[in-house]
Amino acid sequence: MNIWPLTADSPSAVGGVPLTEIAERFGTPAYVIDEEHVRHRCRDYRKALHPHRVAYAGKAFLCRAMVRWVHEEGLDLDVCSGGELALARSVGFPPERILLHGNGKTPEDLAAAFDYGVGRIVVDSVGEVARVAALAGGRRHPQKVLVRVTPAVDPQVHRAMATGVEDQKFGLSLASGAAADAVRRVLGQPSLTLAGLHCHIGSQIREPDGYATAARRLVAFMAELGGLPELDLGGGHAVAYRPDEHGLDVQTFADRVLGAVAEECAAWGIPEPELTVEPGRAIVAAAGVTLYRVLAVKQGVRTFVVVDGGMSDNPRPALYGSRYTVARVGRRTGAAELPMTVVGRHCEAGDVIAADVPLPADVRAGDLLAVPCTGAYHHAMASNYNQVARPPVIAVRGGRAWPLVRRETSEDLIRRDVG
Repeated sequence: MNIWPLTADSPSAVGGVPLTEIAERFGTPAYVIDEEHVRHRCRDYRKALHPHRVAYAGKAFLCRAMVRWVHEEGLDLDVCSGGELALARSVGFPPERILLHGNGKTPEDLAAAFDYGVGRIVVDSVGEVARVAALAGGRRHPQKVLVRVTPAVDPQVHRAMATGVEDQKFGLSLASGAAADAVRRVLGQPSLTLAGLHCHIGSQIREPDGYATAARRLVAFMAELGGLPELDLGGGHAVAYRPDEHGLDVQTFADRVLGAVAEECAAWGIPEPELTVEPGRAIVAAAGVTLYRVLAVKQGVRTFVVVDGGMSDNPRPALYGSRYTVARVGRRTGAAELPMTVVGRHCEAGDVIAADVPLPADVRAGDLLAVPCTGAYHHAMASNYNQVARPPVIAVRGGRAWPLVRRETSEDLIRRDVG
């Protein structure tokens, strides 16, 4: 499975720009995003799901350029905070094509959504129904809402990524009757319109069976309500982080899920709803490469390669045990490869970027390393642990590289400290 961006020339260049040139111009660590790869994946999803909706899940990676790209490619946008909505609004993303998510939406989140006029709000708790209805009370048209349902589907992924099972914070249980209660409350509010149902069963799901099961259960619930116009099946489509892995094929997913919805609707005698899917990682993960400089090489029980970034720019290995591939860029010596563990600069033993990956035996301080498939949940989850400034995001396309998000500085960090 190819884990590098579509325009990558081996691990040495992306978008027609040598990675060594990017490191020299913009410094390290740095996130590199292949614009053409992002656009290609948007088109893959639109083609496979046509004529249904595709909404990019902004939580995976969001900046103003990314908002523009998905808009230009005809995707809707899924946001889950006032901050993500502010980015969308800053470039004029059409509000009617925005969905607001969140299991704990703040009053400020909801106020911003109503101020901009977002198309759909996904209700995630019974108490939220009344709050949304109150805000919608003064509007000319009822607010469209989807009720997020927990369909009791276990996708067999890391526990922190399983969101469609019982006993977790997201959604309203189908089995317990909580979802039906929320639906009744929505239907009892004249300022709200029940547009449909929503579910999200998890992340890094490699096979379509769980989605088909969830779709059938939600269609059956829709049938009890006489049918609804929309069904949103969320995202969570897996990508390959290493060459021996495979992701979820979008065409296979579309064929399986669209078939399941059609069969179930026919069996219940209700019209087929308009579907929405919400890929995030599957759009942007493989579009990204992170660049690091080697600071030191330490020999011991194993060989540690210390780089100038770490868990502040990629927390996923510490959070989920995620595993990555690493390549040296720009210096070829023909040295044999040996297993090494690439670690970060932070004061945590768990600050590991990639364990036991093959690297040239003569790797040394100053070498440039590239970690592919880092476009999703890296910039989005980056922190300032140890007061380390966050890296820039550099876009590439057609032989040109330019910053989308500038490098954070120590001055930025001090400016926020008003004590």
